[in-house]
Amino acid sequence: MNRYLASALFVLIFAAATLDAHVVVQPRESAPGAEQVYTIVAMVEGAVASSSVELEVPADLHVIQVASGEGFTFDVKKDKDRIVAITWKKEMKPKEPAAKFTFTAHNPQSGTLLWKAHQTFADGSVRHWVGERGSKEPASVTTIAVTGAKPAPATEAGHDHK
Repeated sequence: MNRYLASALFVLIFAAATLDAHVVVQPRESAPGAEQVYTIVAMVEGAVASSSVELEVPADLHVIQVASGEGFTFDVKKDKDRIVAITWKKEMKPKEPAAKFTFTAHNPQSGTLLWKAHQTFADGSVRHWVGERGSKEPASVTTIAVTGAKPAPATEAGHDHK
């Protein structure tokens, strides 16, 4: 019985996490200044197919390349030489596996990347995934942080070992 309870709890936690956003950008954490491959996962949970996803590129992020793939097209919007938005076009039907799109970017040195996304549906309606975590239409977030860093060694007061 404990095994069933643990399995049920896992499913509930996982379901709550995945219902948090319908357009998710991965990874959720990345290194400062790194060249990172980002993956956009777009889901259709309603009864109407989705036709496109537009992702606003955070101001401190520099997109290097958008990957092409089979079954979809993409367009970029630029401000001078900087890519400020990417739109992927693909028919995403309800109950089909999530669509995945990738691009490579150079991270800023610090901060939080708020990924504002706009999902357009076949009936012309649009969902704006731009809100705070816990809101009805939350934006995905990536934290830029050093992971696995070792803390600096402690020194004794007045004793610096130079």
